[in-house]
Amino acid sequence: MALISQSRRLRRTPFSDGVEAAGVKAYTVYNHMLLPTVFRSVQEDYHHLKSAVQIWDVACERQVELRGPDAGKLMQMLTPRDLRGMQAGQCYYVPIVDETGGMLNDPVAVKLAEDRWWISIADSDLLYWVKGIANGWRLDVLVDEPDVSPLAIQGPQAETLMARVFGDSVKDVRFFRFGWFDFQGRSLVIARSGYSKQGGYEIYVEGSDIGMPLWNALMEAGRDLDVHAGCPNLIERIEGGLLSYGNDMTDDNTPHECGLGRFCDTQTAIGCIGRDALLRVAKEGPIQQIRSIAIDGPAVGGCDRWWPVLAGEKRVGWVSSAAWSPDFNTNVAIGMVRMTHWDADTSVHVQTPDGLREATVREKFWL
Repeated sequence: MALISQSRRLRRTPFSDGVEAAGVKAYTVYNHMLLPTVFRSVQEDYHHLKSAVQIWDVACERQVELRGPDAGKLMQMLTPRDLRGMQAGQCYYVPIVDETGGMLNDPVAVKLAEDRWWISIADSDLLYWVKGIANGWRLDVLVDEPDVSPLAIQGPQAETLMARVFGDSVKDVRFFRFGWFDFQGRSLVIARSGYSKQGGYEIYVEGSDIGMPLWNALMEAGRDLDVHAGCPNLIERIEGGLLSYGNDMTDDNTPHECGLGRFCDTQTAIGCIGRDALLRVAKEGPIQQIRSIAIDGPAVGGCDRWWPVLAGEKRVGWVSSAAWSPDFNTNVAIGMVRMTHWDADTSVHVQTPDGLREATVREKFWL
């Protein structure tokens, strides 16, 4: 496999020195930054994530900051989720849609104050869309990318490790809420969240200069917990049904197609740019939707392109992410399936690079 040539356009992170010292074996490019994908092996990293604790460099989850009197108004224009009841200190998973209702991103919105928000984005240049909306509507708001780099602590021992570095009060942070905690005189946002189903936290490291001191402090505090550097794990995320923007969905898909209809309050989310289009979608219903799929046979490789889902010779969908699950002893997959074949236990075939495989549409994901 060819190597990636690094340059200033492909940015390192405040934690890259620690990642390299930990023996990273592979990266992908995410928001123009390096994102580790493998340390020991995908399967070894998977088993360790489920049993111990890992430190993830997810600085590539860039923040789009909204600051000013119209920050809340702009945030509501971006998403069909009704934000009126959201309080400072809460995090919301929010579909971001365009004027057609197409998905532009599926970030976490962090409400720091009434006039200050962070949008913790998936892989896309969302900053430019948000700037365009703000300027086109002449809103009184500053839109920028701050020097904030998330560091995720994930796994069953995450809470123990975090309490050692930040104190026992970090245990009181509830799911999808955050608090402010001190590290070397710097107040940092810490949320009970993360891109795994194993539990943990995300530390929003404001200021690149403390990236490695924090990394080293966590590594030292977690030695007896078998702490390792880790990264979002392909197998575990598919088992848990955690979608990857750009892989499992694009701007061609609506939130309803992506199984995110519960995050769309189109009747009450007044001001959302894609509201009218989504009202029509909600009324008519989607004709295809994200489903979990079990693929028979020996281990398949990860998808670097869509694999057709077939009923006879007719294409009825595609698989977008797939991996062998050691814990469930099957190939787990995420796919978009047409309504004619999306019911649980429907038998289909998947055209993999290794040939045609029998597969079954499932009612839910594995975790």
